[in-house]
Amino acid sequence: MQAFDGVQCQICALSVHDATDHAVVRIITNKAAIARRILREQGYPHSEKDVLVVELSKGHTLSSLCVALLAAELSIQFAYPLMLRPNGTPTIALSIEDPTLAGQILRRKEFRIFGEGDLPNRPSEHDH
Repeated sequence: MQAFDGVQCQICALSVHDATDHAVVRIITNKAAIARRILREQGYPHSEKDVLVVELSKGHTLSSLCVALLAAELSIQFAYPLMLRPNGTPTIALSIEDPTLAGQILRRKEFRIFGEGDLPNRPSEHDH
């Protein structure tokens, strides 16, 4: 997205769903307020949705994450990996029907959950 070039707001994750008459582009940035302003100034229609950003490391696999959410009967609506990752470890963004409950469950299972302030401001040496 050219509107983000040279701005202090980087896209950390991107997902595109293309349909016949439109496309849904989902982005996660390291600065939501700046991204919101850019989208509004550029006239792009947009909406916002809370997601969980979860680190997959130290024995915390995608399978164990899914099992924990399934045990709580929580559905994943969509998921995609982050390109710019805190700590350089595999990290996934999840849209879940109840992100508060999902976050509590995953924290109890000792998954690391990242907030906006944890997202990198520039690519780390691990992301090359």
